[in-house]
Amino acid sequence: MRAVIQRVKEASVKLEGEIISQIQEGFLILLGIETDDVGEDILWLSKKISQLRIFSDAQQAMNRSIQEVQGSILVVSQFTLHASTKKGNRPSFIKAARPEVAIPLYEQFLEQLATDSQCAIQKGKFGAMMEVTLVNDGPVTIIIDSKNRE
Repeated sequence: MRAVIQRVKEASVKLEGEIISQIQEGFLILLGIETDDVGEDILWLSKKISQLRIFSDAQQAMNRSIQEVQGSILVVSQFTLHASTKKGNRPSFIKAARPEVAIPLYEQFLEQLATDSQCAIQKGKFGAMMEVTLVNDGPVTIIIDSKNRE
């Protein structure tokens, strides 16, 4: 499971020209689900994101978590995070989980993240062509992969 976490001042998702999800200060998370992801990946990633200290404290050091700033979280599924460009110039998405596997894992991740973070969770529409808008704060962007726990 791969997540691109962006600290945002605001973010929204439009579907067919209409806003379906919107947050103010918090995280915009682009989430890619891989074919071999399981519940352990959800638990580890959710806990890591919930405890990630990338919001500024009074001394402007990144020392506060999403809980401490009472932020919101917008999670958007993005299978292209598992693109492989090893051969040629056209990406292969063979590592990305098919919808019948990915959708239940995506929903479980949303539930676990809500529990772990105690934050309001918004979401995109799985598999839809969406317009994602954000104001990145910093900019701060962190990439976390449950298969490469650095």
